[in-house]
Amino acid sequence: MAEDGEAGTLWVVATPIGNLDDLSDRARKLLGTVPVVAAEDTRVSSRLLADRAERAELISLHEHNEARVVERLVEKLLEGADIALVSDAGTPLISDPGYRLVAAAHDAGIPVRTVPGPCAATAALSIAGLATDRFWFEGFLPAKSGARRKRLGELAGQTATLVFYAPARDLPAVLEDMIAAFGPDRRATLARELTKLHETVRRDALRPLHDWIAADPDQQRGEAVLVVAGSETTAPSVDPNALAEELARELPPSRAAKVLARLTGLNRKEAFELIESKRE
Repeated sequence: MAEDGEAGTLWVVATPIGNLDDLSDRARKLLGTVPVVAAEDTRVSSRLLADRAERAELISLHEHNEARVVERLVEKLLEGADIALVSDAGTPLISDPGYRLVAAAHDAGIPVRTVPGPCAATAALSIAGLATDRFWFEGFLPAKSGARRKRLGELAGQTATLVFYAPARDLPAVLEDMIAAFGPDRRATLARELTKLHETVRRDALRPLHDWIAADPDQQRGEAVLVVAGSETTAPSVDPNALAEELARELPPSRAAKVLARLTGLNRKEAFELIESKRE
């Protein structure tokens, strides 16, 4: 706790991504004494607090309530209480909620400190066998294939190594879309269930990696990180609106929509509607 009249400290604490032995001594000590813990899922994080002599105040902080809860947490900090911010696994704010709280703490003049540790993205990068001097962290791709292909098309010319998160059940579909956007020979590494009992690390070209995963239901369980090699040459990005204007002038609507869908990842309905809007 802070001294009288002083604000508390917001501690951003990394927690294990699977193996509980990866919790650092510093993180363990802090979580054993801090009076308030802001957790993505209090049921998950409570296991890290089981050895405490005194019960901590657990406050749920997730993507659906963050804007509402931030004011309450900042008030506690200004009253002098230290708060530990944790996510379900890994380093908070990396594809997890928390940035609004951190920003609000800075704005209020509250000290913000880090207790670094596990992070699935950097753990996967370290064992991927791909270039790590520059990398692009994309996190989770859109759930729908059309939007996913569109985003992957925008990344096709990125020369930095690409890092994606994905539920393992979605891997066959995600890899199929990556093949469409990047080509079947782009190198990639699957890092699934990192630090857990059934951890998988496999490096291959996208097509054989897809086929191997599709043939093994066990590889479609849990959580995964896909690390994909960057492009060897920078490809110009495709602007769907500009392309739609050109195609609408040169081709019949149905043919223009088919070409637009193939080049951008839009589905046929979306492509047709965009072509029609350019003809009005």
